[in-house]
Amino acid sequence: MFGFGGQGKGLAVVAILMGLSGPASAGDKPVLYASLGDTTRSPIGWVEFCADSPGDCRGSASQPRDIVMSQTAWRDLLRVNRWVNDTIKPMTDMEHWGVVEKWSLPTDGYGDCEDYVLLKRKMLIDAGWPRGALLITVVRDKKGEGHAVLTVKTDKGEFILDNQNENVVVWTETGYRFVKRQSQSDPNVWVSLGDSRPAVATASARDH
Repeated sequence: MFGFGGQGKGLAVVAILMGLSGPASAGDKPVLYASLGDTTRSPIGWVEFCADSPGDCRGSASQPRDIVMSQTAWRDLLRVNRWVNDTIKPMTDMEHWGVVEKWSLPTDGYGDCEDYVLLKRKMLIDAGWPRGALLITVVRDKKGEGHAVLTVKTDKGEFILDNQNENVVVWTETGYRFVKRQSQSDPNVWVSLGDSRPAVATASARDH
């Protein structure tokens, strides 16, 4: 079981991961985002989160890096996604903090969608994954509501870790409209993904 202190240890443990298949939807030619636009404003809550947790936002311009989607990498993604989804209990920011929007690592075991994303991103970075391949992304879900997911950039395409889905899927299979995400070269720069409608960064977490 993962803890908050040593998430990188034990990733891809074969005994736990036996039987997990590879990314069946990832073809030889990755399907890239259709429209990478201009830089845009960061989501509501990001600046305040960075002020409170500068170590999680530290970054400067760097060469973009995609990961090689090996079987080990795929299993790590599945395990992190499922562990966080199963371990963190959904709670809106209003219920949790008494405010409409607050980004935070869910160290008390509760959070909404962006908090799930922050923890998954941190666990993968702590395990040695390149920060530039792990991009917080704002979407509109199937109800048209704002939602946050984690985009993982790989040589097989962009995959999505989502608290509303225990599976890791290629972005085109989510049914979401993609609004903005972190720049691959700088985590503090946000790039439009083509949906021009304004979006509050996140909605409530997955229902149980």
